Amino acid sequence: MFQHILVPLDGSSRAEQVLPVAARLARASQGTITLLRVVDLTYDVISSGIGAPYIAQHIIEDDLSNARSYLEQWRHNSTLAGAVVQTRVVSGNPAVAILAQAAEPPIDLVVISSHGYTGLKRWILGSVAEKVARHSCAPVMIVRDQEPFHTHRSSDGSDVVRALVPLDTSPRSQDALVPAAELVAALSTAGQGALHLAQMVVPNDMASTAEREELLAAAGQNLASIGQSIRKELVVRLGPELHPALSWSVSLTDAIAEGIVQMAENGEESREYGKVAACDLIALTTHGFGGMHLWPVGSIAERILRTTSLPMLIVRPEDVIVKERKLRHHHTEAAV
Repeated sequence: MFQHILVPLDGSSRAEQVLPVAARLARASQGTITLLRVVDLTYDVISSGIGAPYIAQHIIEDDLSNARSYLEQWRHNSTLAGAVVQTRVVSGNPAVAILAQAAEPPIDLVVISSHGYTGLKRWILGSVAEKVARHSCAPVMIVRDQEPFHTHRSSDGSDVVRALVPLDTSPRSQDALVPAAELVAALSTAGQGALHLAQMVVPNDMASTAEREELLAAAGQNLASIGQSIRKELVVRLGPELHPALSWSVSLTDAIAEGIVQMAENGEESREYGKVAACDLIALTTHGFGGMHLWPVGSIAERILRTTSLPMLIVRPEDVIVKERKLRHHHTEAAV
């Protein structure tokens, strides 16, 4: 479960909309929330005049003091009651500063709004959220501006969060599964949640009906095998108490990102899998492999992020993170 959640705030009500979701996650895991405010001094540099050699120290101190006061008010707000909350104020480029904080070992989830202020004085949280999602070592949950977080009501009256997890046939695409399972369990009242695995198959434009059916059947057999393996792995990794309901389906589509969004937001009816219910969020990795049947997940993730109205959980593959950490370590040693 998520034990340490980083929540970047820019002072806007839009950014603050993530706080109830972050509080639910923290209470479910008995974890800690770190409220982060990045003081961007760009506006102060501009207002001091082009070529200004420095920013007056009192301006910097005022900005930092106001940021601390703002976070302290939220730390004691009833929205976060029942969660352990700490605050942190830093200065610098917002995306760079958030990524630096997210790279610290205690942080295991970033929860951020898709939009914040759009003026010079405040950072543009939409573009910052994209940069953070693309490069963060920790999984990133992006909550949509002015979109309530939806759940599904089960037959026993409990609220269940259902996540769509798109998979290609690469192991990297499966790296989102455990964080997604933990997330839906934490947000579901019964502590379980549901995952729906989806594979999008893009046939050749010249493919016949029989060839399309053959592609669909082969992908379905492959995904069923993956699904059974994943079911066992989730029980081993998370224990039976966090075991989510698991289902899967394969779809033919001409556009992968659009097909994923359509299935997640509206569900789908198919001859092979029956009715596929709509989902409450989309969870996927930022990297996959190219090729006819192995779609480039990085570009797909960004297209989905800019298209869907649903919250997203974006996870970087573990091997990519390890590789980058080794590279940074090598550069650090070389500099010394």
